[in-house]
Amino acid sequence: MKFFCVYMLADSPNGTLYVGMTSDLKKRVYEHKWGLVEEFTSKYDVHSLVWYEAHESAESAIAREGQLKKWNRHWKIREIENMNPSGKTFTKHWADRSGV
Repeated sequence: MKFFCVYMLADSPNGTLYVGMTSDLKKRVYEHKWGLVEEFTSKYDVHSLVWYEAHESAESAIAREGQLKKWNRHWKIREIENMNPSGKTFTKHWADRSGV
């Protein structure tokens, strides 16, 4: 079964946030880390995965991504803190240069 993930990246705890959606979370984080996608994440050095949510369908993930993008910053930070109280990245070793 294929899963789709909605995720939030940050440059630091309570810093700049980015919301995205993918069918391959590990690969997408690698792409963000090394500036292979999204000018925004490259420009602001936003590549630490601080929140994610799995969905069984692309449609569900796309809808959730759209919902989160409309949320204000305070709501997004609260959502991150509920899942990840320490604010640490989930992907410390995922995005090294050896690839995915």
